[in-house]
Amino acid sequence: MKSNDLQKLVLYKHEKGITPAQIFRDLKGGACSKGITPLVISENGTMNHQRYIDEVLPIPKKYDDKQFGDDWTYQQDGARPHTDKHSMKWCYDNMPAIIDKQRWPPNSPDLNPLDYSVWTEFVQQINWNVVRSKQTLIEELKRCVKKIRPETVLKSCESWTNRLHRLKKINGNYLH
Repeated sequence: MKSNDLQKLVLYKHEKGITPAQIFRDLKGGACSKGITPLVISENGTMNHQRYIDEVLPIPKKYDDKQFGDDWTYQQDGARPHTDKHSMKWCYDNMPAIIDKQRWPPNSPDLNPLDYSVWTEFVQQINWNVVRSKQTLIEELKRCVKKIRPETVLKSCESWTNRLHRLKKINGNYLH
């Protein structure tokens, strides 16, 4: 995809009200009570388990170890690269604790702080007037992630347990 095509696609999705999580499928990030991990932007090709292990997993590992030592739990959605046996082995071998796919509901954006809260603020920070190419889009994404308010991330993470209880009460249906 050409750079200007990517920019047009992202802007089109944004203007049509498509959720930020859908707009930024190739954007990997993490949220914890102390902030957002550095972004990983999957620019070239499909994300498979090996790329996920090599390019993505070391980022939250390094960030969360620095923030929390060995007192943190890794949670991810059910995307194939995340649930692949090699990725899961890497997580079990390198993360202090993990919520595995057997204990995590499928298709669960209501339990991902990035999906239900943080991506929305992220999109609002983007200055679409400066996005003219793939490179300027990437630069803008990296700039904007630093502008997400810490209190937004903290509030999002603090609401996680409440959201989990609400989902249990409605048998895993989507929250409204």
